[in-house]
Amino acid sequence: MRVLVACEYSGTVRDAFTELGHEAMSCDILPTDVAGKHYQGNVLDVLDDGWDLMIAHPPCTYLTNAGVTWLHRDPARWALLDDGAAFFKILLNANIPRIAVENPIMHKYAKERIGGIQQSQVVQPWMFGHMEQKATCLWLKGLPLLTPTNNVRDEMMKLPKNQRERLHYLPPSPNRWKERSKTFGGVADAMARQWGPI
Repeated sequence: MRVLVACEYSGTVRDAFTELGHEAMSCDILPTDVAGKHYQGNVLDVLDDGWDLMIAHPPCTYLTNAGVTWLHRDPARWALLDDGAAFFKILLNANIPRIAVENPIMHKYAKERIGGIQQSQVVQPWMFGHMEQKATCLWLKGLPLLTPTNNVRDEMMKLPKNQRERLHYLPPSPNRWKERSKTFGGVADAMARQWGPI
């Protein structure tokens, strides 16, 4: 299967599919963190190259519910919200038979701009063996819901909140956004194992 992993610099999802024998390529405006097939540039350059599956991680800065208060503090962010929502829709509506678009929980203005399309499901890292929580929404086309593989929620809930929500509590740093945007390995493996054979 030919798999495009859009807006991924880490190679996590790309490598999960590659390890199972798929022809997978990541694409991002940033260089890849690890060696592997990667197109550094605009995903729109390669979007129509005959992919069987695309997993996309479009930027969420202006779409996520976590940042909605900044819209009211900085009017310039509304235009950036419009651009982010338009890009999200391009990916979701791409001419690819199987699509998964990932983003955090959206605020109401973002939902309006993508046409009110509800996510297909919400997954958490703890569903796939990671002792952390970070709600991630998936909009799916031509794909089944992702099935949890190793639910560790009960064990995770015994941890202090700042450990369960490690990414939320990361201190400010130049690379905080990069750490927060990486896909958890257990989620990537589940995508490859469950969606790869389709």
